[in-house]
Amino acid sequence: MDILINAFSYIDFNSILAILGAGLFGLFVGAIPGLTATMAVALMVPFTFFMDPIPALALMISVGASSIYAGDIPGALLRIPGTPASAAYVDDSYRLVKQGKVNFVLGLGLLSSVIGGVIGSIILAVSAPYLAKFALKFSSFEYTWLSLLGLSCATLIAGKFVTKSLLTLLFGILISTIGFDEFTGQARFTFGLVSLYEGVSFIPAMIGLFAISGAIEYYANRHKSTSHIDVSSLENNQGSLNIFKGLAKPLSQRKGSILRSSIIGTTIGALPGAGADIAAWISYAISKKTSKTPELYGKGSQDAIIDASSSNNASLAGSWIPSLVFGIPGDSAAAIIIGVLYMKDMQPGPSLFLFQPDKLYAVFILFFIANIALIPLALIVVNFLKKIIQINKDILYPIVIIFSIVGSYAINNSPEAVVVMLLMGVIGYFLQKNHYPISPIILGMILGPMLERNLLSSLTKSDGSLLAFVERPVSAVLACCFLLVVILQIKGIVKNFSEK
Repeated sequence: MDILINAFSYIDFNSILAILGAGLFGLFVGAIPGLTATMAVALMVPFTFFMDPIPALALMISVGASSIYAGDIPGALLRIPGTPASAAYVDDSYRLVKQGKVNFVLGLGLLSSVIGGVIGSIILAVSAPYLAKFALKFSSFEYTWLSLLGLSCATLIAGKFVTKSLLTLLFGILISTIGFDEFTGQARFTFGLVSLYEGVSFIPAMIGLFAISGAIEYYANRHKSTSHIDVSSLENNQGSLNIFKGLAKPLSQRKGSILRSSIIGTTIGALPGAGADIAAWISYAISKKTSKTPELYGKGSQDAIIDASSSNNASLAGSWIPSLVFGIPGDSAAAIIIGVLYMKDMQPGPSLFLFQPDKLYAVFILFFIANIALIPLALIVVNFLKKIIQINKDILYPIVIIFSIVGSYAINNSPEAVVVMLLMGVIGYFLQKNHYPISPIILGMILGPMLERNLLSSLTKSDGSLLAFVERPVSAVLACCFLLVVILQIKGIVKNFSEK
């Protein structure tokens, strides 16, 4: 009880202000097609440098939740998903809007997202402490297999791009080896550059991969694109703000499926390398398979919007479970947040639950507040958000680039960090241009050092005996899970080659 009281004491005016400000920013970014939720989170990092830990985390939580919902707006009005998480049900939203139900669609997505986010928050608050107690029994052997499992999951969900995901994952691991070796103290891959002795700075690399690569892609392709926004269709949809009218019946009829989709979303969010878009697609597929009216899916199904949008918001809380308990990111945004946790002296892992439990419970409370705050924020600015879609990206992307440069430089007041950011932006652009996913790079950069540290520690303790890695029960189970994932990946690679 004392921990809970202390947790509430952290929720001050600054935290609430951070939630509201970040919520508005997330709604702005998510409503613009092409700007992802991960980019929104990355652009918020510079603001966290000068904030206390709890308001900083409030900022990150709120911007993630609001940007995921805001992606529904251009999807509904223009059939252009604002974020990848909105792509699963974009056809259903757009068809309903064409029927004159624009406020109904936006309200349905909003309440479904909030409900899913709240359920995901409950699962996070209940499960994380118990998982942490279990994780306290982990040795370096378990963490070795856990690191391997986390790395392998990045390619498991890659679909037909398994080989390319594996290559980008290895590239991320390679980057993580730059700098001093923890065990030998030898400099590796520094090429005599003093600035590389501490390794490649994590946050600038993240900002470059997501923000700068997006800007480069836009400027490289803007003259090739012939698409434009039909402003007249938006002007006809500027009606009343009563977006909650008629929502009680469809939501009450889907209580069970909302719970199911939220649980699915939270579970998928907890898988390293997955995320809100995967959660939305899987929940959409399950919803269609169990629906009494599957023929409506893709043609204006309310059930599709409810289930998929509740799932993608629930996945946000799920992605924090492995991040807080094991230090393994559930998705790209969670990877950025891990960097913020380190900056605020809150090292992710089971020890966090031992030494700073009040701050962790404050984080759980922030999840509830951020999701609930989404209702009044969206209600206030929903009509304005419809106009945001029309913003000229020639104006928008220079602002993104300025934010990125300032944020990267502010980490260590180092111009080298800006160089890293720009270089990773160029690399990220060319990788995505050739259909190489960039999220595995992030996992490689985070889990690479964790794998190396625990692997070498385990080999030292066991005098090089490999049997020690499977002698403990939990190690053996994790080893089996890892081998299963590897087998599935090999089958996927073989299938892709056979199709070619």
